[in-house]
Amino acid sequence: MPHPAYVNRDKVSFPKRVGRAVFEQSAYLGLRSLLAGITVLPPERMIDIATWMGRTYASMNQRRLRRATGNLAVAYPELDEEERRDIAIASHEHLFRFGVELAYSPRLLTEDSWCEHLNIGDLTGVARTVVDGGPCVLITGHCGNWEMLGYTMALLGFPVHALYRPLDLPQMDRWVWNTRKRRGLTLVDKFGAIRLLPKLMGEGAPVGFVADQNGGDRGVFVPFFNRLASSYKSIGLLAMRFNATIGCAYARRVPDAKPGTLGYRIECTDVFGPKDWNSHPDPLFYLTARYRRAIETMVRKAPEQYLWMHRIWRSRPRHERSQKPFPQALEEKIRLLPWITDEDVERIKEHSARDARTLLETGQDKLS
Repeated sequence: MPHPAYVNRDKVSFPKRVGRAVFEQSAYLGLRSLLAGITVLPPERMIDIATWMGRTYASMNQRRLRRATGNLAVAYPELDEEERRDIAIASHEHLFRFGVELAYSPRLLTEDSWCEHLNIGDLTGVARTVVDGGPCVLITGHCGNWEMLGYTMALLGFPVHALYRPLDLPQMDRWVWNTRKRRGLTLVDKFGAIRLLPKLMGEGAPVGFVADQNGGDRGVFVPFFNRLASSYKSIGLLAMRFNATIGCAYARRVPDAKPGTLGYRIECTDVFGPKDWNSHPDPLFYLTARYRRAIETMVRKAPEQYLWMHRIWRSRPRHERSQKPFPQALEEKIRLLPWITDEDVERIKEHSARDARTLLETGQDKLS
């Protein structure tokens, strides 16, 4: 499938094609120059600047800051407003630091030097699955440095194929793709993944997903911080089709890292497989809920490194949109999740009722 930027390009007049090509090339050269300029400074200096920029951006963009603090109020109701605001600002600082770290990663993370910047936790379950060559799905969330996770797995000799959305700037997209490929990480265009991923899974190649995006109205709605969140069905269906083992891991920035290093630790939060979900009445629901729980565990270990400004709970289930009672069948499936307590179920139902009222009051079918 062609890159989105090239779709219908032949239908554009020649002058417009030339103008677009000039613009894209100029933008590419500008971005590459910016990245080169960033890496001239020592990493610790540039990270300090990025942290300041993130804090400044948070103070200037009150809409995103309010969204982040609102999401934190759902996830951490025990915190007061000031504590939630501090985490929301730290989340913006992390996002800007993340961008700077991406610029340094190709230079700092090599076969010889990665161990100076990363500490590897217990990845026994994931590593064993990858080494054995069986079907394997690797899952992380927008917590810590998700780019560094796949990059490091490839450096360690585990060739990962990671699903991604191509950049709108074709030249920049090719540069990013080639940079990752040189280290053994292959980026899979999400627009052609429906054909390629089954082939890769059949060959036993590890496939990676950043799996906490909003899955839309037709997604699988499972608990995430005791509020129903939409998740894509495709990940679970792919894992079930190939009886894959699912490994959930993330790269978390650790405090007091040595100056001049990136200072991350890679940790696994869960590993499970077919024997776990096949005993549940709704295997797809269980599988999706379990990896969402693993992502929640990642976030709870480093809440300041999660992107709280995203619309995490934007899409809502059908019963909320149609103003119907909480479905008994859904409640039963939730109660069968071994980590869910009766108190958790009540909180999930309370959030659902509140979201339904909000949709009714606003006359919309999605939350802002």
